[in-house]
Formats: sequence, C-alpha cells, structure tokens
Amino acid sequence: MTAAAEKPPGNRALPGDPPGGDRAVFVWGVGTLVYFVAVVHRTSLGVAGIDAAARFHIGASALSTFSILQVLVYAGMQIPVGLMVDRLGTKKVLMLGAVLFTAGQGAFALSHSYGMALGARAVLGCGDAMTFVAVLRLGSRWFPSRRGPMIAQGTALFGVAGNLISTVLLSRLLHSAGWTPTFLGTAIGGAFVLVLVALFLKDHPEGYVPAPTDHAAHAGFGYVRRQIADAWREPGTRLGMWTHFTTQFSGMVFLLLWGLPYLVEDQGLSRGAAGGMLTLVVVANMVFGLLFGQLIARHHGLRMPLTLGVIVTTAAAWALTLSWPGGQDPLWVLILLCVVLGACGPGSMIGFDFARPANPPERFGTASGIVNIGGFTASVLALFAIGVLLDATGDNYRIAWSSLFVLQAVGTTQILRLHRTAGRLERERIAVSRVESVHLTAPARVSD
Repeated sequence: MTAAAEKPPGNRALPGDPPGGDRAVFVWGVGTLVYFVAVVHRTSLGVAGIDAAARFHIGASALSTFSILQVLVYAGMQIPVGLMVDRLGTKKVLMLGAVLFTAGQGAFALSHSYGMALGARAVLGCGDAMTFVAVLRLGSRWFPSRRGPMIAQGTALFGVAGNLISTVLLSRLLHSAGWTPTFLGTAIGGAFVLVLVALFLKDHPEGYVPAPTDHAAHAGFGYVRRQIADAWREPGTRLGMWTHFTTQFSGMVFLLLWGLPYLVEDQGLSRGAAGGMLTLVVVANMVFGLLFGQLIARHHGLRMPLTLGVIVTTAAAWALTLSWPGGQDPLWVLILLCVVLGACGPGSMIGFDFARPANPPERFGTASGIVNIGGFTASVLALFAIGVLLDATGDNYRIAWSSLFVLQAVGTTQILRLHRTAGRLERERIAVSRVESVHLTAPARVSD
C-alpha cells in the first residue's frame, strides 16, 4: 500500500465531522482520566507479583492465573462492551466500568485468600474492559475523523501514564505502606473519576446528535449478531485485530507480570533496578506513542511498515536477550530490550486505524472491541505459557520467554495475508468519499 493511495481525501474535515476544540479536549480528557485510573489498577499487580506470591503462598502457575483471569475477562468483554458503547453511549459504559474496577481493586486490597483475590481481579478486569473502547468512541464523537490516529495514540498515552504510576509510585508505596493501604488508595482514585464522569462527560457535542436509533431494529440477538458479523466481515477489522494481537502482548506480559520476576530472579538485578527497567519501558512507550501518532496522521501509508517494523525489532531484541551466552545479560542488552518493548503498545494502536475506515461510525465500538480482543488474547496465551514453562523447567526463563516467538509467527502470517485486501477496499472507500465530498460542496460553489 502506498502512501499516496492511502492518504485520506485531504486534511479537511469530512462533511458532518464534529469540530473538536477546547470543549472536546476537556470532555475527552475526562474520559481518558477514567482509562488512566483503570490502567493503574490493571498494572498494579506487575510490581506486586513477588509480594502476591508470598501473601497467598502460591507458585508461578498460580501467580500467572491472576493476570490470565484478569486479561481473559478483559478480552471476553470486548465485543459485549463494543455493542454496549454503540447501543448505550459512552457515559453510561464508563460509569459502570468505574464502579466495577473500583470495587475489584478494593476487594483485592482486602483479600487474604487466593480465591477471593482471583474473584477481585476478575471484577477489576470486567470494569477495566469498559474503558478503552468507550474512550475511543468518545473521541470519534467529539473530534474530526482526521484526528483519529492521534486520538488513539493519545488515549493509549494516558494508559501508559497509568502504567508509569504503577511502576514508580505503587512499587514504593507497597514496601512502605503495605499491601492493603496501597491497593485501597488506588481504589479511591476510581471513586473520584466516577464523580467526574457523572458531572462533566457528554456523549457528543451540541448539534451533532447521532441519528435516532430504531430500538426495535437494535434489540435482541439479531442485532448483536449482525453488528458482529458485519464488523468481522471487513478485512480491515480482522487486519486490525491481528495487528493488535502480534504487536501488543510482548510488552504487556513484561509489564503486567513477568518482567519484574525475570529481571530480579534470572538477571540478578535489585528490585529498585528492575523497577527502573519497567519505568524505561513505560517512558519509551510514551515517546513511541507520540511519534507513531504524528507519523500515521500525516502519512497513512506508514501503518504497515511501522507494524512490521515493531514485530521484527521486538523479535530481534528477544532473540538477542535470550541467546546471549552465560547466565546473565549485559546491562545494555536489557536496556535495549526495554526500549524496544516500549514500541509494542503504540504499535498495537495501529490496529484501530486499520479498522476505523473499514466501519461506519455506528459500528465503530463493535469493531474496536474485536480489534482489542487480539492483543489481550495473545497476552493470555503468553502468560499461561510462561507460567507453565517456568514450573515445568525449574524457572528457566529463557525457555519460557521463547514461547513468544510462536505467537509472533502466527500473527505475522495473518497480517501478511490480510493487508492487501484491506488496503484495496480502503482505497475504494477513499475514492467514493472524495466523490461524495465534491458533490456536497458543489452547490455551495455554484451559489457563490
């Protein structure tokens, strides 16, 4: 796909596009603050893995079950959440999500048994699942479509900031204040954003009310089945899902659970130094997010090269790290790995930019849910494989981390299979959009 062929029809707003502006930034900011808090809750276990193993008296496989269950719930909720966003709007979904992830984090803080803690993470994952797709939909309602890539990367950037809070602040609080005060403190943040959403968030700007919904047509299983089938039928949706699948999971698994134990137990770093490495991943994520958003907004033809570049570079960094002779890698190799892993999150956001032009606005929530399933499904598989392999091999991290290459190979195969068809259909839609834009503006030119 060439840049010229994929460019949107100029940098003008399309007919009917919302205007954006300061009000849009404020409302979207409220939504992204909810996502920020949700990510703090989601990633808090990443710095507490060793403490959780001691608190609940569990091994590697049982520890990985925490994150597997949470991510599995998250992934399983994506299509239902997408349908809810399309049907109910952003505000109601975000409020429900905030209630659930706040309750889940509070219960986790008070848990003393493994079973109760598992249930708490499941509730947390359910609430977390309602945030990202809802905020993407909010951005599409308040900003012009040409801002789509920057909105996606900007939303993800708030998530990265939440991850940064987990790696820098929570790790310190956990060892100074203790388990219960730390996790209860973060739960209070969820209650705060719930109030903000109730007071300030609106689904769309004045004058841009969506077309009235035919509730009879949008009720029942028939509507749900049509929404999912229509979104899945689009090659752009499936390309977005496999892009998300292949790029996201490596960095997520590292930050969500296994990075800190790997750096401390296998590479011999202190907990402080290992926390610094996790922070480096998060900071690199922020830098790559800003860079990718700017590049793709200006040159849509860079989506596929950037996607494949992230995949190849990540695989190469892991190959270098895991094949280094001797027991421990040099510090520069670990730093390189962490910087490269920082590109995984921004790379996964490209998946939404493949799906967005392939679906009409009223189906964007459902399509985004399908895309978002990809990376979290891969993360579940990787978390499970690493935990099982660690127990089976006596904590051989090199063998356990090598399971990532299998998932990368599967995802890359699907991306290469789908990208030509998706690109051709997108170019056809762009051509139609240009023609419609000319027809809509022609009368104005005549009257002038």
